[in-house]
Amino acid sequence: MQRWYIGARVEASNLGESRSASSVRRPRVLLVEDDPAVAALLVASLPQFEVSARGSAEEGLALAEAEAFDVVLTDLHLPGFDGIELCRRLADHLPDLPVIVLTAHGRLDTAIAAIRAGAFDFLVKPPAIPALIVALERAVRDRALRDEVRRLRVATRELSPRRDLVGESPPMKRVYELVERVAESDASVLLTGESGTGKEVVARAIHCRSKRQAGPFVAVNCAALPGTLLESELFGHTKGAFTDARAAKTGLFALASGGTLFLDEIGEIPSELQPKLLRALQERQIRPLGATKEVPIDVRIIAATNVDLQGAMREKRFREDLYYRLAVIPIELPALRERGNDVLLLAQHFVEHFAKRMSKPVRGVSPAVAERLLAYGWPGNVRELQNCVERAVVLTRLEELGVEDLPEKVRDARRPAAVLPEGDAGELVTMDEVERRYIRRVLDAVGGNKTIAAKVLGFDRTTLYRKLERYGLNGDERA
Repeated sequence: MQRWYIGARVEASNLGESRSASSVRRPRVLLVEDDPAVAALLVASLPQFEVSARGSAEEGLALAEAEAFDVVLTDLHLPGFDGIELCRRLADHLPDLPVIVLTAHGRLDTAIAAIRAGAFDFLVKPPAIPALIVALERAVRDRALRDEVRRLRVATRELSPRRDLVGESPPMKRVYELVERVAESDASVLLTGESGTGKEVVARAIHCRSKRQAGPFVAVNCAALPGTLLESELFGHTKGAFTDARAAKTGLFALASGGTLFLDEIGEIPSELQPKLLRALQERQIRPLGATKEVPIDVRIIAATNVDLQGAMREKRFREDLYYRLAVIPIELPALRERGNDVLLLAQHFVEHFAKRMSKPVRGVSPAVAERLLAYGWPGNVRELQNCVERAVVLTRLEELGVEDLPEKVRDARRPAAVLPEGDAGELVTMDEVERRYIRRVLDAVGGNKTIAAKVLGFDRTTLYRKLERYGLNGDERA
């Protein structure tokens, strides 16, 4: 009874060669057919699919729960329970897996029973091979759509409203240059920097500029889960792999296939899990919990941490070989306090974002608010700035944010020399002179870009040009 499995198993054994020759993965089909001759014919007739065959519904169900397939093709009449019952059980345990039923009797009542049991399609046996291929391809596309919905659920987290990079400071320009240079490669990237500096934003920017941009971006926080659960999340598990494993689960490595897997807080990954992660990166294949064989993976790894991994390696808390696998391309993100006047550009962006979300007519920040934002140290970095601006937009009743809208610690931040020239802190000047000097300072901060300066100041361009003329700044090289 087992001899006719050989053809399908030989084909599966060549999977490594076919994948190395082509980056396109052949869809996996589970064929459940008790007639060896029919099974051999179908395997030979479907070279564009990777077909694994089983001779009974019970064996087919066990294999479907142990491995990942794109579609099941099953005969109606089988030893033990039949194809209709197999449909029901697969619908209960693997509801996203489409099933196509084959039967020698094309009766309407049989077709209705199959569809009610959860079958995706119903074909008369023996099927015309072109029609069978079309049905399989439709089922694979349906499965891909379902997988995409699941991937999005996994990947969707509390995103920064900024989906790309913002800032003009020299440290950020160096980051932009690295992002553009490494995006097209598949090399692993390690993002380091303080918490809140925008590591996930940079990871998404790399993904969106890469050849994998059409694939999923799947993110996981390695510090949020204990070791056993994290292992299951990353690698998946088979049914019965542990006490609560009532059904097979696809891991994030598999869900990210063709795209990018973002391992946030990688410095917190348990030491007992590090060897398995290292092997996955080295061999480009994984073994789900409870499985008996390796599964190839096609995914780019971007990791991030705010932990000193060099120190962790010295203390034997992080494997040195794993570090060098992850840090093929290291990118360090600067703290917001090191980015100079990027804080004004980011604040303006967040004002526009939250004003639109809340349907409030807020246009920008007042000069006094800009001064406080520049004076504050931002220990929470961009994340803290985002929170601060969101709070201010909620509270403000005006068209520009005022000092009273800021959190107290930001409101109390002072930098007197920011307005008056150095050495003139005791100088008493008119409000016009204060405004003139502040406009010059903002123009300096944004490199003379009048459009951005107008947004930061809360003016329209006409008002800014009128003030530049009034204060004699039109001929100033900084203007």
